[in-house]
Amino acid sequence: MRVSSRIVAEILLLLNDLAQPGVTTLDLNDFADAEAVRRGSKSAFKGYSGYKYALCCSINDQVIHGLPSKRRLVSGDILSVDFGVLKDGYYGDAALTIPVGTISDSARRLLSVTKDSLVTAIEYARPGNRLSDISNAVQVYVESRGYSVVRDFVGHGIGRNLHESPQIPNYGPPGKGVRLKAGMVLAIEPMINQHGHAVTVLDDGWTTVTTDGGLSAHFEHTVAVTEHGPDILTKL
Repeated sequence: MRVSSRIVAEILLLLNDLAQPGVTTLDLNDFADAEAVRRGSKSAFKGYSGYKYALCCSINDQVIHGLPSKRRLVSGDILSVDFGVLKDGYYGDAALTIPVGTISDSARRLLSVTKDSLVTAIEYARPGNRLSDISNAVQVYVESRGYSVVRDFVGHGIGRNLHESPQIPNYGPPGKGVRLKAGMVLAIEPMINQHGHAVTVLDDGWTTVTTDGGLSAHFEHTVAVTEHGPDILTKL
């Protein structure tokens, strides 16, 4: 899993630099797909439940599962890129939200809070803690800063399958759920809205947007629970 996760991190770093005004999200998708193959892996998403692309590219009010298209990025956009690969039977999965050109102060703060909520939550991925300690850490951090946690979609276990038990909500009281043990690997992924938490899935069956039209941000890491604490396998 370290190998597959390192590939994900390397490609996301490249995408972070490539996501500039004038570039299409389809360009980014094709690049990521080719880079995965070049590294002896394959996209985790392409073909998953009928999904046709290597990347999920969600712009502005799109929360997750945005479909790559010929829509060109413009300065001021925020682009959430979710990517995973399969290598030698194991998966890695991560996401980040990229500022395109010059973004507003409000958008920049949303990105900062979302990223920091992930950092905060990862600290609870330790043996002996409960699963919901991670969930609660995200919610407390985010809501104390005036934002909302998406409740319709959650993080997940990961390993030989892209999505494994347990599910990891980004909200809830602490001290609930399974007790964490060394050897578990979790995909922790706060999805945070600028305003209300409600989301709507569009007619394409994939693209999920904020119901109120506010911005949304998404950050994710694949994290191993170890005796020495959390080990971020997709650390960028």
